[in-house]
Amino acid sequence: MAIKSSAAKAHEEGQISSEHLIGDFKALMADAEALITATAHHEEGPISLIRSKALETLASAKDSISNIEGGLSEKAKEVAKGTDDFVHRNPWEAVGVAAGLGLLIGLFIGRR
Repeated sequence: MAIKSSAAKAHEEGQISSEHLIGDFKALMADAEALITATAHHEEGPISLIRSKALETLASAKDSISNIEGGLSEKAKEVAKGTDDFVHRNPWEAVGVAAGLGLLIGLFIGRR
């Protein structure tokens, strides 16, 4: 039981980190697009070549991020379904885990 709950917690933390990383990456892409737009008045020379290459790279990165987000969403649904199945198979264990977590949270809040 403890192994399952710690694995679920590790997966949740990994998903939160992944979501944070995706958010940071999206912000970086938005900043890069703003920089590229700011150089739009340079239509000739090396800046133009760099801008077109950067636009291609950003388009590819957006596609990759969309695929990653879709994968994360599917994994989250699978974990939720697994958790639901576990709770239905072991209702009393789930109640005990929830009560234990509630007690721990209450103790931590009470110490503040």
